[in-house]
Amino acid sequence: MHLDDAMHFDDAVHLDDAAPAGRPLDGVVVADFSRVLAGPLATMTLADLGATVVKVEHPDGGDDTRHWGPPWTPNGSSYFGAANRTKQSVTLDLRDTDDLALAQSLVRRADVLVENFRAGSLDKYGLDPVATRTANPRLVHCSITGFGSAAGAHLPGYDFVVQALGGLMSITGEADADPQKVGVALVDVLTGKDAVIGILAALRHRESTGLGQHVEVSLLQSLLGSLANQASAYLATGRSPSRMGNRHPSIAPYETLRCADGLLAVACGNDRQFRRLCEVLDVPRLAADPRFTSNGDRVQHRRDLVALLEEQLARRTAADWQARLTAVDVPAGEVKDIAHGIEMAASLGLEPLVAIEGGPPQVAHPIHYSAFPAARPTPPPTLGQHNDEIRQWLATSLTAQEHR
Repeated sequence: MHLDDAMHFDDAVHLDDAAPAGRPLDGVVVADFSRVLAGPLATMTLADLGATVVKVEHPDGGDDTRHWGPPWTPNGSSYFGAANRTKQSVTLDLRDTDDLALAQSLVRRADVLVENFRAGSLDKYGLDPVATRTANPRLVHCSITGFGSAAGAHLPGYDFVVQALGGLMSITGEADADPQKVGVALVDVLTGKDAVIGILAALRHRESTGLGQHVEVSLLQSLLGSLANQASAYLATGRSPSRMGNRHPSIAPYETLRCADGLLAVACGNDRQFRRLCEVLDVPRLAADPRFTSNGDRVQHRRDLVALLEEQLARRTAADWQARLTAVDVPAGEVKDIAHGIEMAASLGLEPLVAIEGGPPQVAHPIHYSAFPAARPTPPPTLGQHNDEIRQWLATSLTAQEHR
């Protein structure tokens, strides 16, 4: 993909010419053949960084998440909108000869291709990693799978199932209750972020070699990579960690504690913080108690410690204790809802939301850059919204290829 081609494409789909220049992915064209969450989230992040993202959808309904509601917004499904802003939508039926030719034309002009088809299912269309990079040696082809492209290629990759099979559910929830999934499709989100990391690394590699490559991420490996200390604990002992609710397996007190009116998350990461906690709770003697002197002692005697702490915490509200503990640098916070999280971020000047024309705001690109802004977002596209412009652009490139 050459820069002049990318600029021609930007003009063809009427991108905002007034948007600030200099974003790291300005001029990069992404062919987005992905659906649902992990892939679309990755390509939306690339769009936030300035890339032109062409979302390829089947004419019959498009991305599944267009139909996942309620809730609905004037721009469609809120689920679809969460991962598809600032994109162009074209409908192509890969089983149609003419549409397939347009899809292959897009591949030849793209810098990045992202897809989450079941491994091997793109071979018959000439859109598999080998064929696409043969047609376009500079292409970074990113495949997102559930369980890899080898022995697990036949397994369907759904976040919920991977949370179950990969062990995340086994450590989530209370010890005496059933395993629980995390409250968001966390594995999809993590895999999307891993895909962005891989794509950016491959683009950087291309700068020095002139060649793209195949980048593969899987839900299972992204999950395992996120287990951090829990996976390390298993590898060190041979015993799989178990569910502990909100308690930390290696630190105490590092859990939710009951106050007069609700729960307070308290995270004492060292002995100094624990001593301050005891002073604020007016029980300094606990810091000198042999059962609680060191973190290891506190973990061993956690049940006794929690009972003594909650006896004191019952005297005041969670909000009151949060204020008192935060004032002396003891990490503590009430258990609140998503609305509070957004309001808190706004009150701290983090600018957590971005306006979307014609619909409600969305959570903003989460990174702030000193040298450039994120791309100004546009609403998630309606199905096939940019068919005329994109099809014309791709047909023109096909004609140019024929005359070479």
